[in-house]
Amino acid sequence: MEPVHDVGGGAPADGDVLSGWTDIGAASELGEGVPFPAEVDGVAVVVVRCGRELYAVEDRCTHDGESFSGAQVESCELICPRHGARFDLRTGEALTPPAYEPVRTFAAREAHGRILVASGS
Repeated sequence: MEPVHDVGGGAPADGDVLSGWTDIGAASELGEGVPFPAEVDGVAVVVVRCGRELYAVEDRCTHDGESFSGAQVESCELICPRHGARFDLRTGEALTPPAYEPVRTFAAREAHGRILVASGS
C-alpha cells in the first residue's frame, strides 16, 4: 500500500503496524494545528496534530458539505472556512451553528515516523 502523501520519501511502517490502518504519509509533514488532507478507504479525511495527539475527521462540514481545506484550528476545534461552524476534533461534536450534526471521526496515530489512520472506521 503506497502512502497518499509521501514527499519525504520515508519508508512506510512495517506490515504488522499497517494491519487495519492506512499509512497517509510522513509524520514530519504534519504541522501543529494544520489540517492534513488524505483519503482512507475512499473517504476524504483531514488529520490534525493537536498537542501530542493526532485526530482525523471526515473532510466534510455537516452543515453544507464544504471541505475543511483551509480550515483553522483553535484549542483542538476545527473551524469550517465557509460559515465558521466549530467541531471538536476529539469527538467530532458540532459545537456551534450553523452545524448541528457531528463529523465522522477516525482513529489516528503516529508510528515509526508515519501517520496512520484506522481503515474501515
